[in-house]
Amino acid sequence: MAHVASGDLFRENVSKGTPLGKLAKSYMDKGELVPDDVTVQMVMDRITRPDCERGVVFDGFPRTVAQAQALDAALAQAGKKIGMVVLVDVKDETLVRRLSARWICPNDGVVYNTLTNPPRVPGRCDKDNGELYQREDDKPETVRRRLQVYHTQTKPLIDYYRAAGLLREVNGEQDIDQVQADLVKQVEQL
Repeated sequence: MAHVASGDLFRENVSKGTPLGKLAKSYMDKGELVPDDVTVQMVMDRITRPDCERGVVFDGFPRTVAQAQALDAALAQAGKKIGMVVLVDVKDETLVRRLSARWICPNDGVVYNTLTNPPRVPGRCDKDNGELYQREDDKPETVRRRLQVYHTQTKPLIDYYRAAGLLREVNGEQDIDQVQADLVKQVEQL
């Protein structure tokens, strides 16, 4: 199945300078959600590509009940439906700590995490010695703002998908290998 991450779609559109990308960037830089109509348009365009024919694993979408309803309607028109929704449950402060530790090489896009995958030399890429940078949406103050938005706009999806019988939960406080194993176990049950 294709991995479709809304954040990747936003960054792809931003880097290409598309009108949707410019609009999305203005929200992302403030740690706010991109409006539903923009997000749904990007996602629906993406899932029409050939690599999505066998199915899709959505990452970061939907983020609101309205997006979920729009996705359900669009999928129903195509004779498709969601098979499962996995919630990786993590405490807010753990998320702030983990996301704030993410750094990226501007030259090759290699991602480091000072907690779980640090570079050999602090602040430098292991491959090309490039100076690492932190995305605006990974800075602690922006992460906290994103979490506020999550609690008001995204968290209602838990009840939405639980009521639909689609929600599965994974304890995200565990180490990476255990979270991955639990995720794989859930997907294999589909």
